[in-house]
Amino acid sequence: MDDLLLRSLVFIFILTLAIKFLLNRRKQERKLPPSPPAIPIIGHLHLLKQPLHRTFHSLSQKYGAIVSLRLGSRLAVVVSSPSLVEECFTKNDIVFANRPFFPSARHLSYNQTTLGAAPYGDHWRNLRRIASSEIFSPTRLNMFVDVRKDEVKSLLRRLYHVCNKGFVKVKLRPMFMDLSFNIVMRMVAGKRYYGLEQVEEARRFREILTECFQYTEVSDPADIFPILKAFGFTGVEKKCMSIGHRLDVFLQELVDEHRNKKDGNAMINRLLDLQQSHPQYYTDEIIKGLMQVLLLAGTETTATTLEWAMSNMLNHPDVLKKDKEELDTQVGQHRLIDESDYPNLQYLQRLTCESLRLYPTAPYLVPHLSSDECTIGGYYVPEDTMLFVNAWSIHRDPKLWDDPTKLKPERFGAHQKVESSKFLPFGLGRRACPGDGLAKKVMTLTLGALIQCFCWERVNGDEIDMTEKAKISMSKVEQLELMCKPQPNLEILLS
Repeated sequence: MDDLLLRSLVFIFILTLAIKFLLNRRKQERKLPPSPPAIPIIGHLHLLKQPLHRTFHSLSQKYGAIVSLRLGSRLAVVVSSPSLVEECFTKNDIVFANRPFFPSARHLSYNQTTLGAAPYGDHWRNLRRIASSEIFSPTRLNMFVDVRKDEVKSLLRRLYHVCNKGFVKVKLRPMFMDLSFNIVMRMVAGKRYYGLEQVEEARRFREILTECFQYTEVSDPADIFPILKAFGFTGVEKKCMSIGHRLDVFLQELVDEHRNKKDGNAMINRLLDLQQSHPQYYTDEIIKGLMQVLLLAGTETTATTLEWAMSNMLNHPDVLKKDKEELDTQVGQHRLIDESDYPNLQYLQRLTCESLRLYPTAPYLVPHLSSDECTIGGYYVPEDTMLFVNAWSIHRDPKLWDDPTKLKPERFGAHQKVESSKFLPFGLGRRACPGDGLAKKVMTLTLGALIQCFCWERVNGDEIDMTEKAKISMSKVEQLELMCKPQPNLEILLS
């Protein structure tokens, strides 16, 4: 009897090995997307020159709209066509609803429990629901309309203080950062920093947020080659631990400050109410993680997008002139632009879209990760494959857009519907950015107010350098400097 049992176990073991061998062989025989020649161990890492979106574009020109890359121990796929994007985020949307996990970055995402980093599932869906209902729903956006108006007016006053004697050279990016930071901070925590007594505190907070944003774009070599940890290669992880701790201290202070407040529309108050009824789920960590993502995603990106839009306008005086004429006609010279004017400011809204097309803040979106094997464009994509969507390349594809490198706001006309898979500044699918409505409102109001209230010229008449630097986000190499002078009636508009 023992001999029979032993032979049965051996047979089952051999059969299991044979099945695994056949399955693995079948997977290997499946056709992966085209790929450049690789180097042992490092794969294609040597090909990844900055900016990455241009490298990805060059590879797609040579190998096709879908390319597979081996990044150390990780497999990645880059797609660069609307049909493949559609396939990724319709048929395979749930498969690609995860984000890649890098061990070093867990210190910046409360161990991968934040809205941006959490795996797809019940927890992520709940965070997304809270963000959508408490920040980004039409009702909540309308509730905070005065916040946006107030902060744009503060920006105008700040500029007027700098250049009220005539044309003065100004750097706009720091002002855009303050604007976006204050708007999101007031929505999330009901607190305004810049312009009040907390300026130094705000400066340190924003520096930490900026560092955190930068290190979400840095991949630790030990994440790609885990064996390096055995040799002490943990520099990036230690830096992430330090940034994460300092950011946590600031966020905890905000939570504690609001814990005893019983009123206010800020999101943190609503979360603390939920904490009282469900303390085991709505921990301080969950609350801080949601605040962190909204502050990170809503400040740097908005400021960067505004800087690109102003650069585009000043390099195209005819566009600036059309925007000014539209504002003069639809709003006039006796009051400031208001969000209720948007339906009548079609050209300004088209400029916003066109600037996002040419210079998307996330040129290859935020990477996705496959939770299961699937096919894209007829090619086999294994489980745990990173997906990069080269939105920058799609936005400049001459097969999809007429004169794709030219700034032409008219292409977004009222009767010219643009397919979502062709225009991807906020992503697509389940993990698309929920803040697109807020971003467009802030952009339109800010750009309209700056055009309405000031005269703008390029420094020495020289064309603005549009060279970009990019990892996950794409900003200008050279910060934008412009000559600024207030319009004669600005004091009336600001009164």
